Amino acid sequence: MRVLVVEDHRRVANFIVKGLREESYAVDLADNGQDGFTMAKTTEYDCVILDLMLPGMSGLEVLRQLREKGVQTPVIVLTARDAVADKIAGLDSGADDYLTKPFAFDELLARMRALMRRRMAVLDVKLQIEDLSVDIVTREVRRGDTLIDLTPKEFALLEYLLRNKDRIMTRTSIIEHVWDMHYDSETNVVDVLIRYLRRKIDDDFSPKLIHTVRGVGYVLKVAAG
Repeated sequence: MRVLVVEDHRRVANFIVKGLREESYAVDLADNGQDGFTMAKTTEYDCVILDLMLPGMSGLEVLRQLREKGVQTPVIVLTARDAVADKIAGLDSGADDYLTKPFAFDELLARMRALMRRRMAVLDVKLQIEDLSVDIVTREVRRGDTLIDLTPKEFALLEYLLRNKDRIMTRTSIIEHVWDMHYDSETNVVDVLIRYLRRKIDDDFSPKLIHTVRGVGYVLKVAAG
């Protein structure tokens, strides 16, 4: 899961980002409203955590413009504004949830999980190709009757490839979805993770499902013939 945190208070932002990464989320950070709006509009996130009092563009304005542009990414407003009128304004502007500071990090995680469960209800929660099956909710991966244990990054990579099966995914697109934005797309981290994933879901099974497209990237498919 990839999360955008839009928060200008450095200590709070670092606390949230550190905690989310420890929970195996890929996290991007914007410290002003304009950057947050641009990132949320141009990148696919599973959740946005948004402060209201931001330099450049207020959180409410970020929300309004995102919804006007048709961006439906779940948004949790995280702010010190705790008046009922502020909560109503945030929810009416398009927020999916509203959490006031100071907050318990475990509560933030629980609210994120609840939002993502709701989002998953309209997406496929069970993905499959041939005898490879993935349950997005329980995170159970099987090849036939064999239960396969994946690391969080391996699971994220497999889910991304499965949701785009039969389509060639470039290394850059994989980096942008599975890792934080600051990762260098010129590194071989994608190739290394693909190798680890192949060992677990392909090496001892047939047919092979992960295929290399030289000079481009990778595709998950059943090869013809």
